[in-house]
Amino acid sequence: MSDLLELAEAVASRARPGEEVEAYVARGHETEIRVFEGEIESLSSATTSGIGIRVLVGGDGAGSRLGFAWAGSLDPDVVSATLEEARDNAAFATPDPEVDFARFDGVAPVALDLWDPELTDTPTDRKVSMALELERRVRAGDRRIRQVASADYGDDRVEVALASSVGLRAEMCRTSAVVSVSAIAGEGPDSQTGTGFSAARGPGGLDLDAAVNDALTRSTRLLGAVKPRSGRVTVVFDPRVTSSLLAIVASALSGEAVVKGRSFFAERLGEVVATPEVTLVDDPTDRRALSAATHDAEGLACRRNVLIEGGRLRGFVYDTVSANRAGTTSTGSAVRGGYAGTPGAGCRAVVLNPGELDGDGVLAAVGEGLYVQSVSGLHSGVSPVSGDFSVGAEGLMIRGGALAEPVREMTIASTLQRMLQSVVCVGGDLEWLPGIAAGQTLAVGDMQLSGR
Repeated sequence: MSDLLELAEAVASRARPGEEVEAYVARGHETEIRVFEGEIESLSSATTSGIGIRVLVGGDGAGSRLGFAWAGSLDPDVVSATLEEARDNAAFATPDPEVDFARFDGVAPVALDLWDPELTDTPTDRKVSMALELERRVRAGDRRIRQVASADYGDDRVEVALASSVGLRAEMCRTSAVVSVSAIAGEGPDSQTGTGFSAARGPGGLDLDAAVNDALTRSTRLLGAVKPRSGRVTVVFDPRVTSSLLAIVASALSGEAVVKGRSFFAERLGEVVATPEVTLVDDPTDRRALSAATHDAEGLACRRNVLIEGGRLRGFVYDTVSANRAGTTSTGSAVRGGYAGTPGAGCRAVVLNPGELDGDGVLAAVGEGLYVQSVSGLHSGVSPVSGDFSVGAEGLMIRGGALAEPVREMTIASTLQRMLQSVVCVGGDLEWLPGIAAGQTLAVGDMQLSGR
């Protein structure tokens, strides 16, 4: 048993008659390094720890009252004060018949090794060298590179333990590392910025070649871009953009959003919502996902949840409270931002079942269209409630099944509902990226392109 789980259990055991107590304890260490023009611009290394405590007090038939408090310290006196604060907050809460703590549901956790010991064994000067090497190689990689705006190395390791007085016990640890580099390329008065990165469980899994090549390609291939003609086109999304789109779709598949009427999928369970090419799952038990986990934020075992299968809406992800409100059971999908937050329903590792074509194969299959390398205004221009979709974009035209002239200063628009019903091809070039969704090339037909 880890010291964190021991502490969580000790707090949970202090539940008084008529109340239940849950303790969520976390400890993390983060390193961030940035270099500029061959020198270290910044270097930080920080350790944080804290506890979040929920107290549930039984009601008089109207429901239970929930109190929450947190502290960024594991000092015994601070922990005791935090427990008392949670109790005080429960006394002022409004009774709710659906509020409850998770109970063991018979699902055993999948054994996952998410910890890379190399991360802690790698000396800091080696991590600095990786960032310096990124900058040097990008600067020398193409005569059109005018400046390397930033070159970074970062890693973190996280340990979490949870215990509740209703009998749940869980602990988990994981590591991650990432390198990224942003390059500015130019020809004449024109300049473009491109970023490359690589992410893995530890430093040994990082691919500097991929990060360098990505930054060089993305910063140079849009030089000379012009505003395209307006019209309706098939849009092929770069894997990074696909990842961002899937994250928004995933937010609309949260049971919490559905029960609150804040999802365009509400009241559509069992309906055909996409083309047959679309099978979307949330699978935190897939170790390849950097966001993989053995347990959710309430202590239940994570599991593979099928959300859309062959185009048909099969289900949503739930935590305990949203499941109670929907009259169903938790899918082991509680998430929280850390010890300072409370759990809610959400996805962790969303992925489209891959097709058989790689990125070039998708381009060839599409023939004519628009390749979108990046988008802007994603959070303001896309609504998981209504499904409205309108974002700025830049990329390249597709002609004869290959990338052609670069374009920018344009808007692409549709609705998420229509886009899911217009998926032409799902690429097989699956790439696990930082965040809650994997990336892959994705072709969507009949979108509005607004240029000139």
